[in-house]
Parts: sequence; C-alpha cells; structure tokens
Amino acid sequence: MWRIVREEREPLLGYPAGARWDPGSFDVLYTSLEKEGSLEEIHFHLSRQPVFPSKIRSILHRISVRTQRTLRIANLAELKTLGVTVETYGSLSYQRTQEIGDAAAFLGFDGILAPSARWPCQNLILFTESFAPADLKVVSSEPVIWDDWRDRRASERRQRERGAPSE
Repeated sequence: MWRIVREEREPLLGYPAGARWDPGSFDVLYTSLEKEGSLEEIHFHLSRQPVFPSKIRSILHRISVRTQRTLRIANLAELKTLGVTVETYGSLSYQRTQEIGDAAAFLGFDGILAPSARWPCQNLILFTESFAPADLKVVSSEPVIWDDWRDRRASERRQRERGAPSE
C-alpha cells in the first residue's frame, strides 16, 4: 500500500484525523492500494489551501501490512447500500462514512478497504490500535516533487484529449 506524509512525520504513526472514515476518536492510517491513488488524495487536500504549500516536503512510502479482519466495501454500489450518497462521495461531507468507520472499529474490524474518492482504486484505512509493530513495515520511500507530478498529470490529460496513448 502507499502513504504520503510530511518529511518529518513517522509514516506508520496513526492519528485521529477526523476525515472520511474516522470521526476523530481513534487513530488511523490512510493509505491507498495504488501509488497514483495516494498522490491524488494528498494533492487534493493540499490544493484546498489558498496557495499550494511549496515548503512542505512530502514523502511517498510503500508499506506492507498484514491485516486480519478488514471491512471490504468493493464499489460505489455497496457504499450506496450503506447509506452513502455516491453523488457527493468525493465531497468533504463525511458524516455517514465516519459513522460506518466508527461502527467498523467498534465491531472489531482492523480497517476498511473502500473505493477512493479521487482515483479508480481502493484505499485501505487502518485502525492502528489493531496492529502490532510486526504487522506494518515501510518497504521503500521517495520524495514527492509536486510540480513534476502536476506536469506529468497535465501531459497525460492533454494526450487523452488528443486521443494519443499515454506513456
């Protein structure tokens, strides 16, 4: 899985984010099963600033994890059956998904595997108190150069618009 954190932050350290899948009452790690999914998620949140934060150094970590009991939500149709409004899933309206995350933690799940709101992949949200140190391991790390990433994404969009295959 993939996770991006600020350079000075420990990548395996969870915190109560109060984000899409946690109400802020327990520690979580937000990760993505795809590298691009992780990049899209963090870029979205950094882009919400009035000015994109140029001094923050982001590090992309590849992490291996051993889960035991993960709630799996395969697609948007399954989200809908849980009472999530799929048309606004990508918004910052988190009430229903936080309720699901809270219930999943209460019922003893170690995390949630759910569709990313930013990229066609699955995100894995880990409830950190369910894991022993041996269950999580950083496999590799690399800096994220946001300017380069945005240039690459813009080039891919232009190629798609022209109908050319992307590199």
